Amino acid sequence: MQNSLCSTETSRRWSSYRGFVVLSMASFCCCSQVVAVEPSTNLPSAKPAAIVNGTSISEIELADACLARYGSVVVGALINKVIIGQACERNGVVVTPADVDNEISEMSQRFNVPRDEWISLIQRERGVTEQQYREDIVWPMIALRRLARESLEPTDEQLTEQFQNQYGPTVKARIIVLRNREDAGKVRVEVLSDPESFGIVAREKSVDVGSASIGGWVQPIRHFSGSSEFEAAAFALSDGAISEVVQVADQFIIIKCEGHLPAADIQFSEVRPRLAEAFRGKQSRVLASKIFGELQEKATIENILNDTSRGQTPPDVAARVNGHPITIPRVRDACVERYGKDVLEALLTGVLLNQALVQQKLVVSQEDVQHEVTRAAESMGFQTPEGQPDVSAWLENISKQNKQSIDFYLTDIVRPTVALKKLAGPVPVTREDLEKAFTATFGSRVRCKVVVLDNQRRAQEVWQIARQNPTPEIMGKLAEQYSVDPTSKALRGEVPPIQKYSGQPALEREAFSLKVGELSGIIQIADRFMILFCEGHTKPVEVTFDEVREELHRDLLEKKQRIKMARYFTHLRESASIDNFLAGTSQSSKSTASVNLPAASEMPATTITRREAQELSKPRAGSRTVNQSTPAVAPASFEEPLFK
Repeated sequence: MQNSLCSTETSRRWSSYRGFVVLSMASFCCCSQVVAVEPSTNLPSAKPAAIVNGTSISEIELADACLARYGSVVVGALINKVIIGQACERNGVVVTPADVDNEISEMSQRFNVPRDEWISLIQRERGVTEQQYREDIVWPMIALRRLARESLEPTDEQLTEQFQNQYGPTVKARIIVLRNREDAGKVRVEVLSDPESFGIVAREKSVDVGSASIGGWVQPIRHFSGSSEFEAAAFALSDGAISEVVQVADQFIIIKCEGHLPAADIQFSEVRPRLAEAFRGKQSRVLASKIFGELQEKATIENILNDTSRGQTPPDVAARVNGHPITIPRVRDACVERYGKDVLEALLTGVLLNQALVQQKLVVSQEDVQHEVTRAAESMGFQTPEGQPDVSAWLENISKQNKQSIDFYLTDIVRPTVALKKLAGPVPVTREDLEKAFTATFGSRVRCKVVVLDNQRRAQEVWQIARQNPTPEIMGKLAEQYSVDPTSKALRGEVPPIQKYSGQPALEREAFSLKVGELSGIIQIADRFMILFCEGHTKPVEVTFDEVREELHRDLLEKKQRIKMARYFTHLRESASIDNFLAGTSQSSKSTASVNLPAASEMPATTITRREAQELSKPRAGSRTVNQSTPAVAPASFEEPLFK
């Protein structure tokens, strides 16, 4: 679930201090321009789409809301579909429902997923119904592929490159990335004098944050995966060797070879059909895009719905493609079909919030909305040359980035945010909160190698091996061989330094109790079992508490406020009586009396659970020494959520 756009989600230095949002503001979002559409006065009688605590939302209201929010997007999709359909008619191309069925079956088989599960996956990942998937994704894909005149058959050379990329030898490597050749040359001299310091230098000086945070490690380098100069330099290195400075675009890279992995024991002939099919799929997408671009250029398109400079003539026409009309009712129906459930959720939310505001005798004023927009602009770094919040630039950015009307941003996002803040009430930020945030952000962290296992028996076996010779090299090999986490496995156990108050107390207790070169016990986090090897501690950032207190307070206030808003909205929603006829769901109010919406004071206390309190009071999990009176391994309890 995504947070409100009014919430500050910038990557701040203390962002790892625990704070999470349950409330989905996605239902407030809209992604289109404002389209001027007359209300549907000529539609059938107003049947209810939903009833919220006795307040009805009619199907007509829902249809108009869908059209207003998504009409400009949907009419564009319908225009594209008409363009393809007309091209198929001209060229005698026919795509039948059976063709669509076969294509879906082939795709599910290609990914080795049963057809029903494949469709369910598409529905979850893309947020479309099966009918939308068939008509708006699969049908155009097949049609464009058949309209493509060029051959889709790959050459032997192209397949050989694909084979080398997927099954050929690879290079395990670390890298250091600099912004100019002069700095790169100096750093190269430094690591040549002490190759073992390469990982430390990468953490300190590399400008590529992803690799720098884990000692310069990158995914194994493969042939034909990017820059030919970079690949050639990597494959030319012997184990332990350091490359010359390699320029890739505007970056200057130093590579250290940590080993060569042989090619997979697979014959080209065994996988040639699979490689050819993958190539054809990729090539068809390229050609389809090219063909569609040409069709668009040749088409005569009148997008009346999105043209605010002209009136609708006739009023029921949304667009014309080569003279063929697309009607407003057709666009409206498509909007409801594709976005009706989401828009109805937004309308339900609006009704709930308005009812709660009335009952609590609260009002969201225009001044409140303006203040929230100003706060959002300031928190996102939009400032005038004079240092004031640049509201105009912020609103322009929102409209452009999200293809979203400013009006809908204010009504669908800002106003609900303000309403929830008023309903949830103020939140305290204590001295303890600030001290924890300061420690988490600027305090020392533990550099560890980690092996992640998926069952306790295997974890005990790996722990026993590591205990016999606890060294960075052994831990790296164990992670590479046994870790079930793909990233730490590929990077030989390297992970970002562990900080305090990250939301995983069992892991933190164990990590911060370790001395350099010491092995942890087995730590259970949810369904994973972790073994740590301490490589050292980072230095605290040289900043005083008073210097950052105000900024920490601002950030913590926002996070705690979002948590309370989320909890209030969940409580409000669960206390309501809602009949959603579109989704076919119904819930009754927990109260048998007349509707009485909850106040913030009626919410459950925002404290940690008893089980979590017990977990925090336990001695750290696992043991680094064998004790006759206790088991050698004592895994931690499962982590508890902050709220239930």
